[in-house]
Parts: sequence; C-alpha cells; structure tokens
Amino acid sequence: MDVAEIQRVGHGLDAFLAEFSDCFGRCDTESYLEVYVEGQNSDLQRKSAEPMALRAGIVPRSLQVFLGSANWDEQRMIDRVQEIVARDHSHPYAIGLIDETGSTKKGVHTACVQRQWNGNKGKVDNCVVSVHLGYTVGRFHSLLDGDLFLPESWANDWARREQAGIPEDVTHRSKPQIALAQIQRALRNGVRVAAWTFDEHYGQSYAFLDGLDALGQTYVAEVPCDFHGWAVAPRVLYRATPQDMRKKGRKRRYPRLAKTAAKASEVRNLLHHSPSFTGQSWTPIHIKDGEKGPMVREVKVIEFRMQRDGLPTRPHWLIAARNPEEPDDVKFFVSNASGGTPLEWLVYVAYSRWPIEQCFKEEKDELGFDHFEVRGWQSIHRHMALTQVSHLYLNKMREQLVAEEQAAEEAGFFSLPSPRRQSSNVPRRKPYPQPDSRCPGRLVPSLAIGTGCP
Repeated sequence: MDVAEIQRVGHGLDAFLAEFSDCFGRCDTESYLEVYVEGQNSDLQRKSAEPMALRAGIVPRSLQVFLGSANWDEQRMIDRVQEIVARDHSHPYAIGLIDETGSTKKGVHTACVQRQWNGNKGKVDNCVVSVHLGYTVGRFHSLLDGDLFLPESWANDWARREQAGIPEDVTHRSKPQIALAQIQRALRNGVRVAAWTFDEHYGQSYAFLDGLDALGQTYVAEVPCDFHGWAVAPRVLYRATPQDMRKKGRKRRYPRLAKTAAKASEVRNLLHHSPSFTGQSWTPIHIKDGEKGPMVREVKVIEFRMQRDGLPTRPHWLIAARNPEEPDDVKFFVSNASGGTPLEWLVYVAYSRWPIEQCFKEEKDELGFDHFEVRGWQSIHRHMALTQVSHLYLNKMREQLVAEEQAAEEAGFFSLPSPRRQSSNVPRRKPYPQPDSRCPGRLVPSLAIGTGCP
C-alpha cells in the first residue's frame, strides 16, 4: 500500500483519531497525534520527530516534547487500540501472536540498550529489544502491545535508570513474563483469540505455559528438540509405601517417580524411538496457498506429558512437523488444545507466526518504527504506542482498498488467495475445525491418520 493509495482513502483519518481523544487532557496536545500519524504514513525517508514536524510546519521541539514531557496517556492509547481491534475485527478463529524485535542503536544512553541478541540481524548487536503482542485474522493483522525488555544490567544500575527515566517500580522481567502480562491486559480489553502461538523461547518456559493455562487460553507452542517429556505416562508415587515408611534415613519426597518408571526423553528421541510415533505414517497437511504454491507439512501427533520438576504434567499434544522437501528438518510443537480439535487447525496455528513478522516489517519499513531518536523510557514507549495507532490505521485503509475483493470471498481467515499452481495429492482443509462427536475426549484429526478413535 503506497502513499498515493493512502491519500486516496485518507479522508477517514479524523474519525479514526477521534477515538483516541480521551487519551489527551488538552486539545492542543491531541493535535500532535494527527501530525505523528500523518508523518508516519507519509513518503518521508526518515520518520523521526524533526522531519515529521518540519513536514507539518511546526517547530521540531514541540513534537519532541509531545513524546517526552507532554501530559497524555500512552497506556490508555494502547488500551484503545486493543478495544478497537476487539470491536471491529473479532472472529472465532483469530490467532494471537507473540514475538520480539530488536532496534539497533548507537551509544549507551538509550533506555535498555546493550549488546544483546538482535533477531532481525541474527547476531548479537548493540540494540534495544521490545516484546510484542500481535493479532491476525484473514488479511487483517496488527500489533496489540509492546514493551521494552529491561536487561538486568539496566535494572540494577540506578544511575542509568534515573537518567533514562525508568520508573522505580519497573523491574527486570523475562520476555515470557512480559508477554504474559500483555496477554492479561489484552483479555481485559476484550481481545479474544482461538489460540496463541509463539516460538521456542516462550514455548520452553513452563511458567509461561502454566500462566496461559490459568487464563484459560489455548496455545500451540514451538519447543526445542531437546524438550523433555513422556509419550506414555510414567508411574508416579503419591505417598510412601509401608515398606518405605519402615526404612531409616532421610524421608523421600512425594509425589515422585516410581523406580521402574521410564525417564523423560527428548522429543527428538521420542520421534525416532517411541512406538506412539513410529507406529504412525507421516500425514501431509495443506496449510495455506502462497505465491510459490501450496505450503504443505507432513505431521505426526501423540499424547504427551511434559516434564515439570521431574514429574509429568497433565496430557498435552506433541506435534512433529516437517517440510517434505527437507525431511530431516523437524519442528516440534506442544499444545493444550481440547479433545476433538482437528490436527489441521493446530498445524495451521503453528505456522501462522508470519503475520507478526509482517507487522514488524511494515512498521519499520513504512512507518519508521526504529527511526526514533529519543532515549527516555517513556518517550520510546510513547513512540511504540503511536506507531501501533499508525499501523492500525494503515491496515484499516488496506482493508478498505480490498473490500470489494474480500466481499467476493467467504468471510473469515480462510479467505486466502489461490495460486495458479495447485497440489493434486494433498487434501485441502475443511472450512472450520469440527470436533469429532464419536470421541469428544480425544484429539482426532479430521484428516485420518489412523483407523478412528482408539
């Protein structure tokens, strides 16, 4: 979507921005919101405060103050973004996304900057990292929240904290902790998704998965190949036997695994050696149609118990998925989906993280997400909130431009473009996941991989 197209449908900007009026105490402060959003959606090469202010014919210092000390509520702005998405884009099969992005910075004074992993560059870099919540359904995708990751080196350096304006009550949190708090906030604002999906950094955090369970949220989590668990539930002792009670010495803790119980195995070893896996054939599943043709993955699924503090958890689902063209490259996913959920749907969710990468690309390439030149904690968070507003507007305008095309297609996330090249030997997904009424307590794929309910 280029600038000319934005200008063609840009008459709706005033009405859109009016929804954020209660974020501002003064009308003159609110006027800078339009300057910022118009500047980010313009053809400027550099979209920092100064060039956007000069484009609008105002003093650059005024826009810098708007990001810094001006009196307005950026947290309310994020709440409103989430409320708008919940109101205008709700769908029973929307997908929630979690990821992080890095912005390269020079020097040592920008809040939270240090040499750390920058996923955008695939290397350690001098950068700030922010954790984000995303939302996707059909052609619509948007970021819902964003928070700077505060490294421990910054959290424990009170002189640097004061210089960067980091509030005293802000402490170091892991990225999964940040993401869980963001999800709680989105739920309070009415956002609902069918499932959350995220990479192995979050998937290997037991506390994060437990937090999602406690919130009643379904997830499809990528996990590393050395993630541990059981394909068959091991025997657990919950209290001492009479024989053990007669033994002298230190008392054993309970519950604990029985002596004869199998040890937890890495999921990659389960794939190659567990009868639950080896007794299955790989099932091809069509995920989506892309520009290069159908995206197909071969999958297997088993009931799986994760290892937590040396003990098995309740049953989950372990999915192994591979590209037929690269069969040695296997990805693993764990899900807490309820029984009867079709396997195709879970695999679709597992491979639906790309929209949040698209959000990052659009915000950086088109809106200047990483062009900020401010250093303070609040200023950076305000810039991220404003960029979310600009991005939401951009996507609403994109929807308006393709409305005629969308009206001709079936509503919902299955409205996907059909490429010229089609696969002739891979079954297509059904319109919506349909629980198997014959076996409501089990996960039964609607693409048969066995002989029916066990």
